[in-house]
Amino acid sequence: MPEPLNLAALPVRRLNTGEAIPPLGLGTFGSDKYGPREIADAVEGAIRYGYRLIDCAAVYQNEAEIGQALRRVLDEGVVSRRELFITSKVWNDSHGPGQVLASCRKSLADLQLDYLDLFFVHWPFPNYHPPGCSVDSRSPDAKPFSPAAYLEVWRQCEALVDMGLVRHLGMSNMTIPKLEAVLPHCRIQPAALELECHPSFQQPELFDYAVAHHILPVGFCPIGSPSRPERDRTAADVADTELPEIREIAEAHGVHPAVICLKWAVQRGVVPIPFSVKPPQYQSNLRCAAVDPLTDAEMERIRQADKNCRLVKGQVFLWPGASGWEDLWDEHGTATWAQP
Repeated sequence: MPEPLNLAALPVRRLNTGEAIPPLGLGTFGSDKYGPREIADAVEGAIRYGYRLIDCAAVYQNEAEIGQALRRVLDEGVVSRRELFITSKVWNDSHGPGQVLASCRKSLADLQLDYLDLFFVHWPFPNYHPPGCSVDSRSPDAKPFSPAAYLEVWRQCEALVDMGLVRHLGMSNMTIPKLEAVLPHCRIQPAALELECHPSFQQPELFDYAVAHHILPVGFCPIGSPSRPERDRTAADVADTELPEIREIAEAHGVHPAVICLKWAVQRGVVPIPFSVKPPQYQSNLRCAAVDPLTDAEMERIRQADKNCRLVKGQVFLWPGASGWEDLWDEHGTATWAQP
């Protein structure tokens, strides 16, 4: 039997509405390695263990199976709906008029829920690619970021809040220039920002910007995404669990290096959403947020280990004429867009 988890020992994070959110959640992107049923079983097991934050998305193609798992734990009284914090996301092919509402309703139906706690715009582009396509795949209809177009999507999301289908809104895969272009025009400010965040890619400027604007950072790939598809890997990628700093701190604490990555994230103020289908792993991931914190010296050592190594580059979203994946992240100079 797994060691019992004292949920009261977990720290609490707060959204800009004052709403509490768990300090660590379970991701549900199974990459190419795990099917919907395996992921749904992990969701059910994780909730029974103590997880309350489950990060979902329409494009992961497993929300219907996750919904069955959610229904079981709710019907059995393992947890109440108010105790759960469930997120989903609108995918790039659903940015058109009326499509955001349709996407949200589909996610709600699949997840067998009446409302979502947090709903993200998954990527700030309407650029679509088929699941499992090559990293070299390009859509001839792909477009660069447009603040006006993004705000049209955001206003559809704001309507979901008005309708009671969604309680909070979030942005994802954004940059500071993009945020500066749209935040002044949002009627409902984002409560959270999903960003790639792990010891070798800490994004300190974006993290600080989000915190200064009362937007909670939610970190994906928190241990460096060892299960990400092969098409997303490059020879220059850094493996976070192989960093000497991480391995040495893990040895001092007697834990796996992945646990140190998560402890660092939680103590920094990021809400990490690690993915795992193996009970010993997802149990250890949550438990580490409640016990044996890192010292200030260890936190500083990890801060200095940043390699600025982005793993999720998003090449498939590039538009005709783009010079490289860096254009997605505004890394070729100051981004300029027409005001919406």
